[in-house]
Amino acid sequence: MSGIYIHIPFCKQACHYCDFHFSTSLKKKDEMVSALAKEIAMRKDEFKDETVATIYFGGGTPSILDVDDLKMLIDVVYQNYKVDDNPEITVEANPDDLTEERIIQLSKNNVNRLSIGIQSFFEDDLKMMNRAHDSQEAQQCLEIATQYFDNISLDLIYGVPNMSNEKWKQNIEKALSFGVPHISSYALTVEPKTALDKFIKKGIIKQPDDEVAQEHFHILVETLKENGFIHYELSNFGKPDYFSKNNSSYWLGKKYIGIGPSAHSYDGVNRGWNISNNALYSKAIEENRLPIETEKLTLTDRYNEYIMTGLRTIWGVSLDRIKNEFGLKYLDYLNKESKRFLEDDLLVIENNVLQTTKKGKFLCDGIASDLFLLNLE
Repeated sequence: MSGIYIHIPFCKQACHYCDFHFSTSLKKKDEMVSALAKEIAMRKDEFKDETVATIYFGGGTPSILDVDDLKMLIDVVYQNYKVDDNPEITVEANPDDLTEERIIQLSKNNVNRLSIGIQSFFEDDLKMMNRAHDSQEAQQCLEIATQYFDNISLDLIYGVPNMSNEKWKQNIEKALSFGVPHISSYALTVEPKTALDKFIKKGIIKQPDDEVAQEHFHILVETLKENGFIHYELSNFGKPDYFSKNNSSYWLGKKYIGIGPSAHSYDGVNRGWNISNNALYSKAIEENRLPIETEKLTLTDRYNEYIMTGLRTIWGVSLDRIKNEFGLKYLDYLNKESKRFLEDDLLVIENNVLQTTKKGKFLCDGIASDLFLLNLE
C-alpha cells in the first residue's frame, strides 16, 4: 500500500513561524493546478505494481483551492493509478476557508478526512502567529465540520511565549469538546529567516522556553491518554482506528510519490524532492520534464531513518529487523550506544523492540541523533 502527497503551494498570508514552501499570490493558481494534474499522470509508471491507499493534500493551504480543483486532481489519480477500495483522502484546511457550503462540497467529493489548522483557540496566540482565522472561526468551523465528517484531525501548537499551563489545558479541553478523533500537536519552533525569528531577535516576542514546552507536552500526553487517545507518534494522538494512514506510511517506510513544488518522494531506496520554486516547477512540467532531484540512500542512511522514525512511534525499533536488514555490526553499534539511555530510563527494550519511555518521549529526536551512525560504510 502506497501514498500520493499533493503539495498545494498557496496561502492567504504567511504564518510567522512557517518555513514551508508557498506563495501568497494566487495569480498562477490555474496554471499550477494543471501542472499538478500533469505531474500525477507523468509519474504513474512509478506505481505500476502499487495500490494507492492514501491521497493527501498538504501545503500551503489546500483548502484555498476550489473544490472542483481538488476533485479534478483526485480524478486524475483514479484515472492513472490503482486505488484502494476505501482510500484515506485528506485535505489540510484552515478554519477561515471552511464555510458550511465548502464542507458539504468536500464531503460529497471523495474527501473523507479533514486536517484543520486550529493552532490555538485564543485570540492573542493567533495574532502572534499571524493566522488568517480568529478564535470564533476556529470554533464555528469545528461545530460544522463535525456534522459532516467523522474523521477529523486538528492541529495545536504548544510552548507559545506567555502561554501558561492553565491556558494550554484550556486549549486541549476546548479541542476535546468537539469530539474529534485525532489531534496533532507541535512545539513552537523558531526556524531561521522566518518572521518569528526576526521578532525574537528584535525583542518583540519572547524566545520560546524549552522547559515550558516540555511541561506542555506532558500535560498534553496525560490529558489525551485520559480521554482515550493513543500516543502513536511523538506529535500525533488518535482514537483507535483513527491514526493518520498517510503519516503512518511515512514512519513505517512505505513508498509515496510527492506531487508539486518542494514535495518529497520515497521508493524504498531512493529519496527525491521537487524544486521549491513555483515558476520553475510549472515550466519544467510544461516541457514534459520532472523537476526532481534524487539520492540513493545508503544502508547507513536507511538505518538512521529507521532509528529516527522508530523512536518517534509506538512501533519502536525492532532489534530483529536491525539484525536482519542491516546486519550484526549495526545491531552491536545500537546495543552499545543505547546502553546509557536504557540505564537512564529514557529507553526500554520490550519484546526485542527498542522504545522511548514516558520520560524519554519528549527527548526522542535528540536520543535518535545520538544513536545515528555516520561512517560504517
